[in-house]
Amino acid sequence: MPEKEVPKPTGGHTPVSNQTRKKTEFFVEKSVSQAPVEGKAPKTNEVNADGSELVAGHKELLAATEEIYTAPDTSKLRDIAEASFGELIKPETVHGPDNRVQINNTAIYPWRAHASLLITAADNSQWIGTGWFIGPHTLMTAGHVVYIKNSGVPGRDGWVKSILVMPGRNGNQLPYGSITSNNFRSVTGWTNGGDQNYDYGAIILSKDLGSTVGWFGFGVYSDADLVASVGNISGYPGDKPAGTQWYDYHKIDSVNSRKVYYDIDTYGGQSGSAVYRIINGGRYGIAIHAYGGPTTNSGTRIVTPIYNNMVAWKK
Repeated sequence: MPEKEVPKPTGGHTPVSNQTRKKTEFFVEKSVSQAPVEGKAPKTNEVNADGSELVAGHKELLAATEEIYTAPDTSKLRDIAEASFGELIKPETVHGPDNRVQINNTAIYPWRAHASLLITAADNSQWIGTGWFIGPHTLMTAGHVVYIKNSGVPGRDGWVKSILVMPGRNGNQLPYGSITSNNFRSVTGWTNGGDQNYDYGAIILSKDLGSTVGWFGFGVYSDADLVASVGNISGYPGDKPAGTQWYDYHKIDSVNSRKVYYDIDTYGGQSGSAVYRIINGGRYGIAIHAYGGPTTNSGTRIVTPIYNNMVAWKK
């Protein structure tokens, strides 16, 4: 497909950064269709026929590094969502019986493409969250992970100071080490307005760690396609032992023009997790997990302006 210039999204999806950028107002993308961007999936996990991950029966695989690094203690830290929304709000929820399953072998794909996040806010308070790789040096996450709104605490609001990214973390073990970033992206709909419909952002790394751990594809899908799909979420909830990764899946419940709703069990600390589907063994993001509710949780739906921003941010 010939190269063509694609305008950056405008309105609430206008991209913003905490860095001084020297790029033009347009980016060049070889393929601007809404088809999924292919993810990188070495040493992939098998899947079930219903579109969920096969968690039981993992084969033991060696991590890419011989040395296993030790993670910092995050056991007393709270979900980053509380920084913007307060302690009384439960952005992620377990409905009824807890169906989450712990991932014990986080050193294989897709589990290692999920990252535990240790977030240091502008006032030096620390929080936990989750991110997922969409390219060699880019992770997607919730907007409230990279930019805090309406905290009511002096010096806390705005871009966070830094995020320690720990791919495939397994308790106190870091099979792929960690890397600190202070390079973030979001959109004006979140940073200016605090609108939950624009609650998405990205973390940019200085090294291509995604080339080691792999990444997820992502795409724009119709309402009918999404409600016929099984949604999958894995991340780092704060109600489980610190730094352990937990997974659950369920058929998508409903969608609207901005969000995807699902009865998938999650908890605080999973802000920013991928909501993804499996197509022919490939993992493709459909939303960014961010909020809870009495019967369903929800994520920011990947629509065309979000897709275009994600493509630009992964370059």
